[in-house]
Amino acid sequence: MAWFTRSEKGINTPTELKKEAPDGLWYKCPECKTVMLTSAHQENAWTCTSCNHHERIGSAEYFELLFDDHAFTELDPDMTSADPLGFKDTKDYKGRVKQTIEKTGLKDAVRTAYGKVHGQPITVACMDFGFIGGSMGSVVGEKIARAIDHALETRSGLMIISKTGGARMMEAGFSLMQMAKTSARLARLAEAKVPYISLLTDPTTGGVTASFAMLGDFNIAEPKALIGFAGPRVIRETIGKDLPEGFQSAEFVQEHGFLDFIVDRKLLKTRVANLLKMLA
Repeated sequence: MAWFTRSEKGINTPTELKKEAPDGLWYKCPECKTVMLTSAHQENAWTCTSCNHHERIGSAEYFELLFDDHAFTELDPDMTSADPLGFKDTKDYKGRVKQTIEKTGLKDAVRTAYGKVHGQPITVACMDFGFIGGSMGSVVGEKIARAIDHALETRSGLMIISKTGGARMMEAGFSLMQMAKTSARLARLAEAKVPYISLLTDPTTGGVTASFAMLGDFNIAEPKALIGFAGPRVIRETIGKDLPEGFQSAEFVQEHGFLDFIVDRKLLKTRVANLLKMLA
């Protein structure tokens, strides 16, 4: 059927003949504005085919990229947050958690799983920014602690993928306790000489940066990821000085000795497998 019809006054397209592209067919890079097929973007590991901008992705995408044959066993999949403080701001915390679960299909801000990467056994904990900004509450701390225990028991390498705004304010002190809890578990892992790879992605900030994200045997990051503790505005106002260009980018952090290397997402699986083989 024709896409348009002609009339004496010009070209008119009746409403019933208009065709629209399906939602989600195209992806537009926020950096260079290149438009590409969503399928091409996905095949390129959710990076721009033109400028290599690394789009934020979640645990489902990282598990697809990392695990051999997309096969893995999820650990503690049904753990959800309680409301220890009866917290309420613009809405009550319990309702916020329920609403976020329904919206995202996630139970909390981290998923943990066990599988293989190029034949190397690995336990992975991956944070999801879409769940209340990837904030670290009691569930995040407990699931990561259990993932560390699993890596210890199975003698498999551990990888934690951080993507977070920091501690979850709705759980206050309960959230901050997860910093010590996860750090202590990682000390046990180090004593047992089980390798731990920490991947920092955009953004990795707050209490996560101040705890498990920076304690890896290898601390690596994706290109241009925002990495820091406090936000740039808070730091600027505290020290009363303008910040250097690129401050808190992965490249800046690496230059100042806090990262071992930056890895392109398309090479992530191979680099992780090689590190595990080397450390084994």
